[in-house]
Amino acid sequence: MTSEEWHIVWFTAWVSGLSALMILPPGIALAWLLSRGDWPGKSFVETIVALPLVLPPVATGLILLNVFGRRSAVGGWLHERLHLDVVFTWRAVLLALGVMSLPLLVRSTRVAFEGVNPRLEQIARTLGAGDVRVFFTITLPLAMRGVVAGLILAFARALGEFGATIMVAGNIPGKTQTLSLAIFQNVQTGEDQQAFHLLAISVVLAFAAVWCSELLLRRKKTR
Repeated sequence: MTSEEWHIVWFTAWVSGLSALMILPPGIALAWLLSRGDWPGKSFVETIVALPLVLPPVATGLILLNVFGRRSAVGGWLHERLHLDVVFTWRAVLLALGVMSLPLLVRSTRVAFEGVNPRLEQIARTLGAGDVRVFFTITLPLAMRGVVAGLILAFARALGEFGATIMVAGNIPGKTQTLSLAIFQNVQTGEDQQAFHLLAISVVLAFAAVWCSELLLRRKKTR
């Protein structure tokens, strides 16, 4: 690979991994809440979390663009108070990847939490353990394979994200360009050989990520 291709691959893998780690705490919290029976507003939260899966990615990107642009309340506050720009920077790529991959993490982690035997949690409480201790010593360890599988799926989704990213971060070579954006640009400019080269790299990375996730879930089922 050329140095430019290496940079694109490294940047995509780095920002995808960072986005997966960034959404891990809120993803676990949302999955745990959604797995805890019925409560007021649960259906609304479920819908909001799943919305990026059904909305056109460019629509999600447009929402992010309007929320975090300098003229918006959020974007203006970040710029004035923290001197931090989000739109058309690597932070925008991170934001878009995190939003688009969060539903997959939440779904996988929620299923894992729902698979934990509640009797084990009840026994721990009868022995004097509080809710926080029960979560970190019983619930989370037993659901860890599902959490890791969801984290890998989120990483894989981030690797291939395109629509939301190009809306909120643009396609700036060396700054915000990911694998999917580079493939699109190469096709647009008639550089098919480079496009297929990057396509092959994308397939290998995505296949490895999904394979690892399926392997973890399969081992969980057999146990």
